[in-house]
Amino acid sequence: MQLLQKNRCFEGEQRIYQIDSQHLKGLSKVGVYLPPAALEGKPCSALFYLAGLTCTEETFAIKAHAQRMAARLSLILITPDTSPRGEDVVQGDHWDIGQGAGFYMNAIQQPWAEHYQMESYIVDELYAHVLQEFPVIENQVGIFGHSMGGHGALTLAFKYPEQFKSVSAFAPICVPSICPWGEKAFSQYLGTDQQQWSAHDATALVQQKGGIFEEILIDQGLDDQFYAQLNPEKFKQACLDAGQPLTLRLHKGYDHGYYFIQSFIDDHLQFHAIQLEKALN
Repeated sequence: MQLLQKNRCFEGEQRIYQIDSQHLKGLSKVGVYLPPAALEGKPCSALFYLAGLTCTEETFAIKAHAQRMAARLSLILITPDTSPRGEDVVQGDHWDIGQGAGFYMNAIQQPWAEHYQMESYIVDELYAHVLQEFPVIENQVGIFGHSMGGHGALTLAFKYPEQFKSVSAFAPICVPSICPWGEKAFSQYLGTDQQQWSAHDATALVQQKGGIFEEILIDQGLDDQFYAQLNPEKFKQACLDAGQPLTLRLHKGYDHGYYFIQSFIDDHLQFHAIQLEKALN
């Protein structure tokens, strides 16, 4: 991990690193917030945050206002980019596919498969770098995200519960198999076989795997301009049927953006701190 930038923030440091990724076959940037405890070398919990469509490794760090509470709770925040990048990487024909829209899964269709291996990059490559480079307590790592990243957080948590001990989301795409964003990404990245799709659909995964986590937290704005794409009620019903505890909070007046995330980010960081402490015990 090559350090590109660091800025003092609430007595910790907000950093940007670059990784020459084997899975993405190119350079990828990642944001890392190190709270004061981590700078002192003390063991800390860590949270991976997966951002939404069009975002980068800096979006959450700049817009979410998470560092103050992360410093207080001694949480390391890891914010990967949302896709592979570069001149050799397929661009896509719109903002909802291609660069900026990797959907946190491994593409198997051309021309995407060569670089779009975001699931393996995060779970195998970046996760290992984080444990090696920073004072992370190995069994105290959680994951959360927003929109496309909420989809990624939920699916990766259910597929890799041995790595991610807590999970939450802001306005996640809960059933990507039946919404325009998901249908477009899945058909291009995975092909037309919908059995392949279910492995990357949070609602299908909770139906398959049952209750894994002590609790899941989701916040959703009721004035979300993309609400029709998200289907939180379907995920709630799947959790109820599977015996997976879920707290789904619906908020009047809030839309899909980062003002919404700012309003409830402290709740999510405190939720993860509690869940990760329980995982350690």
